[in-house]
Amino acid sequence: MGKGAGGCLSTPAAAEPAPKPAPAAAPKPAPAPAPAPAPAPAAAPKQSSSMVKIAIIYYSTYGHVRTLAQKVKEGVDSVEGAEATLFQVPELLPQEVLDKMHAPPKSDDPIITADQLKDYDGFIFGIPTRFGMMASQVKAFLDSTGGLWASGALVGKAAGVFISTGTQGGGMETTALTAVTQFAHHGMVFVPCGYSFGAALFGNVEVRGGSAYGAGTLAGADGSRQPSKLELDYAVHQGKYFAGVAAKLAK
Repeated sequence: MGKGAGGCLSTPAAAEPAPKPAPAAAPKPAPAPAPAPAPAPAAAPKQSSSMVKIAIIYYSTYGHVRTLAQKVKEGVDSVEGAEATLFQVPELLPQEVLDKMHAPPKSDDPIITADQLKDYDGFIFGIPTRFGMMASQVKAFLDSTGGLWASGALVGKAAGVFISTGTQGGGMETTALTAVTQFAHHGMVFVPCGYSFGAALFGNVEVRGGSAYGAGTLAGADGSRQPSKLELDYAVHQGKYFAGVAAKLAK
């Protein structure tokens, strides 16, 4: 340190070193291209509404019930979106007994099995009367449906009846009632026609079968009377009416 007129002189400060330049930032990698959007799944083809399938299940010794069954089928098939199939229940009588009864040969309609009921949305049973109740052939078939009852396979499905009796007061309504108990245990929905057929059910000029429970015919004590036009028309009406109700239940 030297002296001067003004006193002590400080030694000049050393110059500060220049700041080191910041290292250049590494270049950012280019962003990966966005994945192409996945193609939208193809729209499922619109399914046309499925057909309502009705099984018309009957037993007929002399053909009266089958004649009604054919007309009931005609009524069902006339409803758009509904189709009917005719079935017979198994016969219990041996052929030699049928021959002695002078029963005609059976039709070629297929014989139904209990397991097939699962494939249908509704059932209309054609039942001949035996002493005021259903024929044993129909009862035996219904007795074979225990497995379906245990699994609830028929719950909510529609069921109806049409009846053939020998005489007036021969059990047309009581036969229908013996069927209703079977339907109730399965949880099926019984579909009677009521008086939807109109004025024909109120008249008493013409001898006729049929009731509020469903269509019917009077075969005569010897089986010689054939279904009348009125009875056949009622059977067609029942098929139409039943198909409409079954379609609503099947939705």
